[in-house]
Amino acid sequence: MYIEWIKNKVNEEKYFLSKHADIERMNDNLTITEIEESIVNGKILENYQDDIRGESCLVVGFTHDGKPIHIVCGKNDNILVIITVYIPTPPKFKNPYQRS
Repeated sequence: MYIEWIKNKVNEEKYFLSKHADIERMNDNLTITEIEESIVNGKILENYQDDIRGESCLVVGFTHDGKPIHIVCGKNDNILVIITVYIPTPPKFKNPYQRS
C-alpha cells in the first residue's frame, strides 16, 4: 500500500471504518475528523503484505492539535478500509514511532 493512495481515498471520501475501528475510535474519544487529519498528514510506519486478511499497513499521523493516532488501513477493491484506530501509548509503544 502507498501513503499517497491512502491519502487520496480519504480526500475523495472513498473509505469506510470497520465496526471494530468505530468501536476503538469511540473508546479513545477520537472523531472522524481527527482520524482524517492524521491520515492526510501521516506516513506508513509498518507494512503487512502477508496479512491473512489481505495487504494492510499501519499509518501514524497527528491531529492538528498534535495528538498521535495509529490507523491500520487495508483495501477492499478500490476502497480504503480503516481496520482499527488507536492512540499509541505505553506499554506497547515508547512513542508514536517505536514499539516498546
